[in-house]
Amino acid sequence: FLSLVAEFCFGFFVILILGNFWFLAVLYLLWLYLDWETPSAGGRRSQWVRGWTVWKYFREYFPIHLIKTSELNPNHNYLLGFHPHGVLVAGAFGNFCTDPPFKNLFPGLTPYLHIMPIWFGCPFFREYIMSAGMVSASKESVSHVLNNEGGGHASVIVIGGAEESLNAHPGSLTLNILKRKGFIKMALKHGAHLVPVFSFGENELFKQVANPKGSWLRNVQERLQKIMGFALPLFHARGVFQYSFGLIPYRQPIHTVVGSPIPVKQNLNPTTEEIDQLHALYLQKLKKLFEDHKSNYGIPAHKSLIFE
Repeated sequence: FLSLVAEFCFGFFVILILGNFWFLAVLYLLWLYLDWETPSAGGRRSQWVRGWTVWKYFREYFPIHLIKTSELNPNHNYLLGFHPHGVLVAGAFGNFCTDPPFKNLFPGLTPYLHIMPIWFGCPFFREYIMSAGMVSASKESVSHVLNNEGGGHASVIVIGGAEESLNAHPGSLTLNILKRKGFIKMALKHGAHLVPVFSFGENELFKQVANPKGSWLRNVQERLQKIMGFALPLFHARGVFQYSFGLIPYRQPIHTVVGSPIPVKQNLNPTTEEIDQLHALYLQKLKKLFEDHKSNYGIPAHKSLIFE
C-alpha cells in the first residue's frame, strides 16, 4: 500500500519536472532541503489526516482490532515492540497511524510509528506519512520521541524489520529478534518502559512464494535487502472480484494485543550484560503475551513463537 502511494507521489513529481510546472518542483526541492530533519524530530502529524473516514473502512475491511491488556500511565514514555512484521504491517498502521483506536484505549499517549528513513526521501509521500504520525527509525528520531520530559510519548518499532517480512507466510510464527537489541539499549538510555505487542493475523493477509532459507530465491532476496535496505517478498492474495489471485490482502481479522509494560530504569551507559538481561526479560514477556492469547485467535495449543 505504502509502495503504491509512494510511486504515485514520485510520478506526480516527475510530471512537474517534465511539464510546465518545473518551477514548483524546484520550490519543493528547496522545501525538502530545509525540512530534511523533520522526520527525525517528531514529524508533523495531522489529526485531520489521521481521522479520515477512509481509515475507518480500511480497519473494517480485515477487520483490525486493538486489544488492551494493561493500563499505560501517560506520565511515562514507552517503547512498543511490534511483532510480527508481516507483508503489509497492517496492524501497526491501522492501530497507531489512524484515529481513534489507540487514542480511545490509551488516553494521554501519543504514538509514533518508526519506519525506514528511505521512505522520507520520496517527494510528497513524506508529507503524507508524517501527517499520519510516522517518523524515521533512526536513533536520533527514537531519542527525540523518548526524550519528552513530561511523558506521554510512545515509540512503536517493528522489531523484526524488513528482513522479517521474508518469513511472512500464513501460519508462520518466526520472529527475527535474537540479534536485535538496539531497541533495548534505547529504552535503557531513556528510561522508557518496554511494551511487547503481538499482532495475531498479520501473517495471514498474503500468500508468499516459497523461499526457505538456503534457497536461491531467499539468497537473492536477502542480498537485495542488504543493498537496498528493504525486502522484496514475492506475494499474492485476492483480486477485486475474485479470490484466486491478486494483490489485495485477504479479509483476515487482525488482533493487535498490547501487553503489560516492563518498567525500565534510566541508564545512560548500559553494559552489554545489562542489555542482554533486559532483552531476555523482554523475550520472556513477549512469549507469555503470545501464549496467554493464542487460543483466542485460532493458534493451536502446540504452536509457539520461534526466535531467530
